[in-house]
Amino acid sequence: MSIRSARPADASTLVALIRELAEFEQLTHLVQVTPEQLAQHLFGPRPAAECVVVEQGDEVVAFALFFHNFSTFLGQMGLYLEDLYVRPAHRGRGIGRSLLAHLAGLACERGCGRFEWSVLDWNANAIAFYEKIGATVMPDWRICRVTGPGLHALAGPANQRAAPPALR
Repeated sequence: MSIRSARPADASTLVALIRELAEFEQLTHLVQVTPEQLAQHLFGPRPAAECVVVEQGDEVVAFALFFHNFSTFLGQMGLYLEDLYVRPAHRGRGIGRSLLAHLAGLACERGCGRFEWSVLDWNANAIAFYEKIGATVMPDWRICRVTGPGLHALAGPANQRAAPPALR
């Protein structure tokens, strides 16, 4: 097993893994990403995120996609894990733990004050795993999200023309 930074050639494989993750989370109806979009946001002139993959032999069996955020309370950057996925046939071998340790190491190297991620409330196995490795599941915090037409409505009339036609 080896962990390495994702490369542009991994974009199609990463999208396939994202689709598998969405299926597991029962969220396939939300997946719109294409390999081209993902490659642009990971490897383009202004990357929005980073990604590492786990290879066993020539096969990518897991990934972790992450980006930096900022804590005003700490006055420091943080590392936010957007998604971590290990293909089912490769679970139980320490791959998830290795990915989390790798990202924790990056967070320390980069002077981050936090390493955070979200977990679905019904994913008891993941919650137990995260608590076992020392993570605190924050019971008082909930994610708020505005997307699509609601995002453009919140932005106000001046931004309505920026909305894609499907969202107007």
